[in-house]
Amino acid sequence: MGRYITKRALLILPTLIGIITLNFFIVQLAPGGPVDQIVATLTGQGGGDAASRVAGAQTNAVASPMGASQGLDPELIEMIERQFGFDKPLHERYLAMLGDYLTFDLGTSYFLDRPVIDLIVERLPVSISLGFWSMLLIYVISIPLGVAKAVRDGSRFDGWTSGFIFVGYAIPGFLFAVFLIVLFAGGAYLDWFPLRGLVSNNFKELSLFEKILDYFWHLALPIAALTVSGFATLTMLTKNSFLDEIAKQYVLTARAKGLSERRVLYGHVFRNAMLIVIAGFPAALVGILFTGAMLIEVIFSLDGLGLLGFEAVLSRDYPIMFGTLFVFTFVGLFMTLVSDIVYTIVDPRIDFSSGQV
Repeated sequence: MGRYITKRALLILPTLIGIITLNFFIVQLAPGGPVDQIVATLTGQGGGDAASRVAGAQTNAVASPMGASQGLDPELIEMIERQFGFDKPLHERYLAMLGDYLTFDLGTSYFLDRPVIDLIVERLPVSISLGFWSMLLIYVISIPLGVAKAVRDGSRFDGWTSGFIFVGYAIPGFLFAVFLIVLFAGGAYLDWFPLRGLVSNNFKELSLFEKILDYFWHLALPIAALTVSGFATLTMLTKNSFLDEIAKQYVLTARAKGLSERRVLYGHVFRNAMLIVIAGFPAALVGILFTGAMLIEVIFSLDGLGLLGFEAVLSRDYPIMFGTLFVFTFVGLFMTLVSDIVYTIVDPRIDFSSGQV
């Protein structure tokens, strides 16, 4: 197993480089880069707040004798390209970025003028809060519910719960989030929960117990939206996995020996049935942390990694785009390796190094 882990760990770096390389060149082909964003702002054709701030600084530094309708002074455009490094050939920019990333230097944001690593560390607690609590709630609900549905397969309980599960599966998380806002966050009916932020403005002045209540008060609606969109798949996966195991010969043998149904289910079936659930845990966690939570963070104005990456795409802030991609990819590859290790802990019969399962 140690040899397999070493081999997989060594493959993380080339895989990471390959993904970063592919995305780097794809992004360069897309129109509307950082320079175009600032030029559009200076000519009154668009641009976000961050681009507007940079554009204003550039205008103060170099006065353009030409009107917006006539275009910009070429010297100003050259200065902007120099500032962002776009005066260098594409391959030089790529090699420079790759060299920085190998030392975990993710560069500096074009428009926020802050190190990307600082922005990621600053936003990480929000994404971790959403991901951890929603995943915990999803597993606490889905696994017992899936087991109960498998044991009562075909019963009225199975039918009613399947109806709720299908509704949860059909409703996107962001749409359910909007529904919760309209219903509970002052949208049209009740005003029980805050609409934005992870904590209140007076959070530092609260006692420890009040801080905990305030923290979960702000997280209640976002976590509910993520849980509803995520529990349906895991519940059905757990149920089908249990049904598949219950039908196997070793379960019939255990029952024939006189073992109690509880011991058969939780002493024999549960461990085998949970293998496929454990295998999907890293992908589900990464999905909620870095993709599934993005729209939730946007809707509830939570300053997490998803919102950071979303804003970077809109403003074409390449250092943040590639920096967040680097972190997401690294965490995803690492969690996949962790999944294999947990696999062997749950079932020692699995040996990835020999290719035998």
